[in-house]
Amino acid sequence: MRDEPRVRNWAVTFPAGGSIKELVSDWDRLVYASRGAMRVRTKEGEWLVPPHRALWVPAGVTHRVEMKGRVSMRSLFFRPDLSGRLPRVCRVMNVSALLRELILHVSRRAVVDPRLESEGHAVGLLLAQLSAIEAVPLQLPLPQDPRALKTASLLSTPGGMRLPLVSLGRAVGASPRTLQRLFAAETGMTFEKWRQRARLVRSVELLSEGRKVTRVALEVGYDSPSAFIAMFRRELGSTPRRYLRGPLQRT
Repeated sequence: MRDEPRVRNWAVTFPAGGSIKELVSDWDRLVYASRGAMRVRTKEGEWLVPPHRALWVPAGVTHRVEMKGRVSMRSLFFRPDLSGRLPRVCRVMNVSALLRELILHVSRRAVVDPRLESEGHAVGLLLAQLSAIEAVPLQLPLPQDPRALKTASLLSTPGGMRLPLVSLGRAVGASPRTLQRLFAAETGMTFEKWRQRARLVRSVELLSEGRKVTRVALEVGYDSPSAFIAMFRRELGSTPRRYLRGPLQRT
């Protein structure tokens, strides 16, 4: 429609334990966590959004958001004809200094000028930045088979992260080989890779809540902090402490 705005803005602060129940929009959505962490769930999987990162949610994707600690959220909704070239799947991304300033600038301008008639260059630059940024590996694709899904649920618990595959198979009524086949076919990841990703996602969640590195390492199934830090650095390119400071605060 002629008078329909190009971008919609929603800025809100949630207390610890807050949530957004199932939401679906006809517009593409960018969710930026300027403070705190969020876990976003869809029927396809889960995404952990740490502080100073953002999640891209395409139009039509039903999602729920759970706040991990106090969260300051900035959301921008884009008309699909404006952002249709961006990925049609959810993804977590780092937020550079330039992207952060663009998000905040467009958010402020959308309040006073919803049609953003004088901000075409800023909106275009923001979308170009989103297209160029690589995804962060903080997604957990979920299997659909009930046995594999129950296994995934067990692996997301502190005790379950340490259970061997044989024990998990007994708990869900499937052989180790069957579980390996199901995870590979339904998540695109081997069982061990999925377990490692689950540990990584849970560790970022706990670190975002202020837990100590040693405690987090033990809770997600590592025998030593050094082994945990090595995995963390390999997956996210940084030590846990530096990662939680965010890309804007790193030196």
